[in-house]
Amino acid sequence: MSKTSQTCTRVTLRERYYEKSGRISLYLDFYPPIRDPKTMKQTRREYLGLYLYAKPTNDTLVAYNKEVREKALAICCMRQTALINEEFGFLDHNKKKMDFLPYFKTHSDEKGDKWLSVYDHFNNFSKGKCTFGDLTVEFCQKFQTYLLNAPQLGHSKHRMCKNTAAAYWSTFRAMLKQAYLDKYLRENINDYLDSIKTEDVHKEYLTQEEVIKLAKTPCQYPVLKQASLFSCLTGLRISDILKLRWEEIQMAPDNGYCLRFASQKTDRNVNIPIGFQAYELLGERGEGIVFKGLKRSWIYAPLQKWLADAGITGKRITFHCFRHTYATLQIAAGTDIYTVSKMLTHKNVYTTQIYADLVNEKKRAAVDKITLK
Repeated sequence: MSKTSQTCTRVTLRERYYEKSGRISLYLDFYPPIRDPKTMKQTRREYLGLYLYAKPTNDTLVAYNKEVREKALAICCMRQTALINEEFGFLDHNKKKMDFLPYFKTHSDEKGDKWLSVYDHFNNFSKGKCTFGDLTVEFCQKFQTYLLNAPQLGHSKHRMCKNTAAAYWSTFRAMLKQAYLDKYLRENINDYLDSIKTEDVHKEYLTQEEVIKLAKTPCQYPVLKQASLFSCLTGLRISDILKLRWEEIQMAPDNGYCLRFASQKTDRNVNIPIGFQAYELLGERGEGIVFKGLKRSWIYAPLQKWLADAGITGKRITFHCFRHTYATLQIAAGTDIYTVSKMLTHKNVYTTQIYADLVNEKKRAAVDKITLK
């Protein structure tokens, strides 16, 4: 017997009797164990959700048991065939023919907004048809080209910026890697794809005076004003603000308030303090979502109207600029860069360094105001 055949996993249909229900559960026994693609842990059992009557009392139940057992045996044979294909390196043609888009959509639903945007772009690119077998290096490179030239979702007249394309491309490559780990792909296509290089961009922010102006200016949607000023005082992203819940705002040991939640973008647990002014912005404490009724669409035209009403013009201010504002004003006020980095939940301090550079520009502008002429 060859070494390969000795290591090939055997699949056996087994039964487990439940005395209380009088039924028999059918499951598959893998030996040696296989790796569960979701938990990535070794397992020997796969319960099929199929049951037999332990003591069938009539011909109908006997026939039912026979049919269910045949189905279980068919699944057992399918699993054994798939494992043999994996073991000997043959392409599993059933997997190649499977639809990639539902798989992509399921993962995107779990990951959040950015993943869903990438899914929508890929769905547009593939015209709604893509199997796992279609995912070749050449096909994926064409999607990269698509992203570099694609319009924004919902704003067809505006082209996606290069840095957004780079972020979306990185997300898509992560999806390919997951498909490889789940054994839907025979090779990790991600290894053959180059990243998109990002560009340095100017980060807009509001001055302290402009923040005060904004706070004094009425807004068509009060909850939009509430959320925007909260972002200026905390640095929270719009994705986290939209899903923030009251139970995630807690009293800290120092008798102040803090936010404890899983970040939508990074999927990391966040624990950051907030000031009393930020807490007072939220109004009377309630239950469920904090910023009830806030719509993502309001951060476009309604936000721009509010900024214009406040006399803030000449800057391209987006909702994300409130996060830049928080970071820049903190550093300008003397908060050390390491603390600001932690408050923004950056992975490393280098990401925060750009805000220190912005403050340096501000200092340069300030010293030029003093003149002898």
